[in-house]
Amino acid sequence: MTRFILSDTPLDTANLRADLLDARVGAYASFEGWVRDHNDGRQVNGLRYEAYAALAGNEGNRILADALEQFEIIDAQCVHRVGDLVIGELAVWVGVTAAHRDPAFAACRFIIDAVKASVPIWKHERYADGSNDWLHPE
Repeated sequence: MTRFILSDTPLDTANLRADLLDARVGAYASFEGWVRDHNDGRQVNGLRYEAYAALAGNEGNRILADALEQFEIIDAQCVHRVGDLVIGELAVWVGVTAAHRDPAFAACRFIIDAVKASVPIWKHERYADGSNDWLHPE
């Protein structure tokens, strides 16, 4: 099953959330990352995400498989946008279901931190002063 997805279209969080629900679920935790208008003291006008799709998919799915093994969760998904995004647009979504809230919260945090640290997705920010810069996972 593919639990990590790259998307070049806007995300529908209601449908993503609905895909995770079943009768065993007692808790749902999610994270949404939005494009903000600033970074490191600079005004951002927009950005573009690019990814090495095959490697990003493999690494993202490995992270989600690790979360399913490490935490008492029922299911998890992560969707990351690629392409041009504007200020205020949803860039990344993580959803986790579990019987109880503690593992749902912990797994959600684990997933977004691991995705940001190791999935090959690059951010090309465009700044108000006309400059731009490529940012890589931390």
